[in-house]
Amino acid sequence: MKNSIFSKAITILGAIAMLVGVTACGQSNDSTKATTDGNGLKKVTFMLSWAPDTNHIGVYVAKNKGYFKQAGLDVDIVAVAQAGAEQAVNNGMADFALSNLTNVGTYTLKGAKIKQVLQVQQKPSAIWCSLASNTSIKSPKDFDGKTFATFGSNESDAVIRRMIQTDGGKGTFDKVTVGTSTFQTLSSGKADFGGFYATWEGVQADMYGPKLNCFTEPDYGVPGDADTIGIITNTKTISSNPDLVRKFTQAAKKGYEYAYSHPDDAAEILVKEAPDANLKPAFVKKSMKTIVDGQYWGDPAKINDGSFVFGTNDTKGAQQYFDFIAEENAYTDSHGKVVHTAPQAKDLATDEFLK
Repeated sequence: MKNSIFSKAITILGAIAMLVGVTACGQSNDSTKATTDGNGLKKVTFMLSWAPDTNHIGVYVAKNKGYFKQAGLDVDIVAVAQAGAEQAVNNGMADFALSNLTNVGTYTLKGAKIKQVLQVQQKPSAIWCSLASNTSIKSPKDFDGKTFATFGSNESDAVIRRMIQTDGGKGTFDKVTVGTSTFQTLSSGKADFGGFYATWEGVQADMYGPKLNCFTEPDYGVPGDADTIGIITNTKTISSNPDLVRKFTQAAKKGYEYAYSHPDDAAEILVKEAPDANLKPAFVKKSMKTIVDGQYWGDPAKINDGSFVFGTNDTKGAQQYFDFIAEENAYTDSHGKVVHTAPQAKDLATDEFLK
């Protein structure tokens, strides 16, 4: 799902090409130049962060319900590029994409010019799990000396190390790179634990197996929020075409709000609009129920009474997590050199287009 565990893998791939990408930015497609379709709508590209899932659902709803069309936009939802959605947005190959402030911070340190304009998820959903059948693991300290199924990021290593140490362990573990899926890596016995998301893989495990034994970051010493999932765009687009950013953000926000209020209908829309993903309606509905029941997108009561604006960026929670990552020496620049100063979340997000 996305946010960060899967998109961290893409971050690693994208980082390899970032120097080339940033250097070539001036020669890339300029997403701020208006092109229109036959109906006079402005053509806009939105890139997925991974396979279609409930993190993306508001964009699919906005397209299906005509919210984008009402805003004068013809939105094309496209598969994630090999080097990652962040690089595609940075280079102007996509106008908008799903990402998170954690990835925006990582890419900014490598020279990217991107910013988050709407944050969907308001609290962590990452879960770190072993198979329930592995009775030797009862809490994170039991990860000590075991093998971690990883996508290769320093950030994930720092999170696991902190969780183990907070639980009284040493924080030492072996690693193996995930192949086709973390589930398969664990089931094959190649690894003992790995990262999932409560709102997607957690639901999958509950419904279809294998059963998992999971632990969350806030319960074991990891500060802030790593899973600040939302919509990003290029800073150049913000400065040169704020009207486009406002129209897209407002329509997407409306789509997510509809999904939060009508989760079953939104689930059916996602299944219909993303046929190649072969999603099961019951599974997507259970994912949305998990999101709604867990208030992952915000407190509905506060959204309804106006005390919380849907989509507000949690720069405070993000900064706490950024500072932790910097303390763990898990940030690097485009040359692979450790960066000791954390990105500043307040500079990486804006709420100006939510109103």
